[in-house]
Amino acid sequence: MTRTSGGVEHTFARRYRLTKTDEFSSVFGFRKAIRGKLLMLHYQPRPAATDDARLGLVVGKKLLKRAVDRNRFKRVLREQFRLRRAGLPACDLIVRLAVKPVPLDASVLVDDFVALLAKLQRFAPPREAS
Repeated sequence: MTRTSGGVEHTFARRYRLTKTDEFSSVFGFRKAIRGKLLMLHYQPRPAATDDARLGLVVGKKLLKRAVDRNRFKRVLREQFRLRRAGLPACDLIVRLAVKPVPLDASVLVDDFVALLAKLQRFAPPREAS
C-alpha cells in the first residue's frame, strides 16, 4: 500500500532505491561525479526502458561517528529526493558525505543536495513529460 495525496507519493518506495552492492558498484564504476560543499553526487544514466531516478546513500563512521547523525543525514536526503524525484532525469544516484559537517545542519545539507541536483540537470537530459 502506498500513501499518496494529490498524486504525490509519501513513501520512499523500493523501486526508487539502490539496494544491491552491484548497483552501487556500477554507479561508482561509471566514474561520473559532481562535487558540492559537503556532498559528492555520483550518477549513471539508466537504460532507456526505465524512467525513474533511484537513490543510494553512503555515509561512513569516519565522518559521522554517531548513528543518530548518520540516520538523520539519510532521512533528510531521502525526503529531499522524494520531493524532487518527479523532475529528475532517469539516473542512478549515489550521494555520499565528502566533508565532515560541523555541526550537522539539515538546512546546509538540503541546500548542497539541491545545488547538486540542479547541476545534474545540466549534465543529464530531463525526463519526457507523459
